[in-house]
Amino acid sequence: MGGMSIWHWAIVALVVVLLFGGGKLSGLMGDAAKGIKAFKQGLKDDDDDVKTKKPDEEPKA
Repeated sequence: MGGMSIWHWAIVALVVVLLFGGGKLSGLMGDAAKGIKAFKQGLKDDDDDVKTKKPDEEPKA
């Protein structure tokens, strides 16, 4: 009881596709991928800033 079988997930996926349509769903996933790439690029930029900072500089508060 309480467990979700593969058939439950298949029905949920079918309902989602019917509600949102294939085009909207793929567009949403593309936007999510762009957001993840931008987040990773931001983390990389922050790491580069830390590595290039001179040791005698004090961090700004």
